[in-house]
Amino acid sequence: MLLAKPCRQSPVAIAQLIAGKLGADSSLKQVTVAPPGFINFHLQQSALFDVVGKILQDPAACGRSTRGGQQKIQIEFVSANPTGPLHVGHGRGAAYGAALVNLLRAAGFDVTAEYYVNDAGRQMDILALSVWLRYLEHLNVNIALPDNAYRGEYVKTLAAALAARDGTRYLPTNYAPPALSDPTAAETHLDAFIDYCQQQLGDAQYRALHAFGCDSILNGINEDLRYFGMVFDSWYSERSLSERDLLAKAVGKLADGGFIYAKDGAQWFRSSAFGDEKDRVVIRDNGQPTYFASDIAYHADKFARGFEHVINIWGADHHGYIPRVKAALSALNEDPNRLEILLVQFASLYRAGQKVQMSTRSGEFVTLRELIDEVGVDAARFFYTSRRSDQHLDFDLDLAKSQSQDNPVYYLQYAHARICSVFRQLAQLGGNFDQAVGIAALHRLSEAKEIAVAATLGRYAETVAHAAMQREPHALANFLRELATDYHAFYNQHKIIVDDEPLRQARLALCSAVRVVLEDGLKMLGVSAPREM
Repeated sequence: MLLAKPCRQSPVAIAQLIAGKLGADSSLKQVTVAPPGFINFHLQQSALFDVVGKILQDPAACGRSTRGGQQKIQIEFVSANPTGPLHVGHGRGAAYGAALVNLLRAAGFDVTAEYYVNDAGRQMDILALSVWLRYLEHLNVNIALPDNAYRGEYVKTLAAALAARDGTRYLPTNYAPPALSDPTAAETHLDAFIDYCQQQLGDAQYRALHAFGCDSILNGINEDLRYFGMVFDSWYSERSLSERDLLAKAVGKLADGGFIYAKDGAQWFRSSAFGDEKDRVVIRDNGQPTYFASDIAYHADKFARGFEHVINIWGADHHGYIPRVKAALSALNEDPNRLEILLVQFASLYRAGQKVQMSTRSGEFVTLRELIDEVGVDAARFFYTSRRSDQHLDFDLDLAKSQSQDNPVYYLQYAHARICSVFRQLAQLGGNFDQAVGIAALHRLSEAKEIAVAATLGRYAETVAHAAMQREPHALANFLRELATDYHAFYNQHKIIVDDEPLRQARLALCSAVRVVLEDGLKMLGVSAPREM
């Protein structure tokens, strides 16, 4: 149709000309032209079933491609501050990131999964203060916990563990904290409280307290993620940026380029020169680096480590942060297009039709571990990846736990278990599956439901590649649901263990190929494929 004007011919005429020049192909039944200018390729029925043999002969290659050319990609995801347990909001980014890692590896990329540990900065100081105050309370000191401190029950648990380990080591001789004189200055009061804690404990004691809180929560996060079925290749400490002098070097390089200036006692980065809406502080007036300064150094080090492409998976509330990070990369002479930011929308949890509220500091949240314990890893991983990451997700606990066709996880796993039951039944009847015979007899499959299953199987490799390149794990989830639907329809309409031996072996081959693809696809999403249900 695009050629019609320059060629001065109708689209149909051009399509007919192209179709007439196509060479013969044994996999094609015919090539037809349809208005207003489409060329339709009709496959031979036998060609549709070729994929079954390919899947069975090399299951490990199923869904794999070399499209990525082993390009070195780093994916950073979750990276939640170690100030509290992971909650259900973190779970979506975790499930999405882990699925994307699997998909990209299947598409031929060399992928490193990394967790950036925010173990420096004010939020960690607030955690240390919160643990200290609960520790004092545990030792019968009358304390008043600031409203903007971390107030969850997990802080009390940490405080009790600290007291059990170190006794009265952190108990001050005279507890006289700063008073809150101005209710509108709560954050300033919190900073004064942190200073008071540091003064009372001294540098060594405070660092020990700080490390206890950070390490305890980080260990819990690591355990939760492993429980959730994911392992990171690297855990990168924010503190290491200063310890290895990377932060000072990054800011120094920006200064050498003329992109740093002083104002109000602070140092500012000219990010507006690179499209950001305003300039940003990198060193505060007290000499302490900002979170942004750490992020600049961290991203500079990502490329220094040899990654050709970098993917960050952030919560949707970090959208405004993107221009400043890309601005910093540009100022450091790095191509900002090599940094890809994927945003994950929030997930809302519903139980019995009621939305569950979450707030990290108040402690009123449902942890990821609690969610997994209630619905299981499989349901959590699948539900989190079943919708586009940039769309809001309502997580229905009741649906996730139901054993019905309305539950997509149950529906998929039941398809896999159903196939396994066919082979158990075959063995009970004294029969066996001869894969070579089954592949050779695939031409015996001619029913519409059989053809539909084979046609869907043929799209698996394409779907995996698409899901990887477009960063859309939900596309794989949708494909698996379609494959399960096609298989259930085939199973319900046709007997598999028939007397006709070649037809039986052909149908068993088709079943086996579906089993391979279902198991492989579910594994990429972090979901198990049970043999019995």
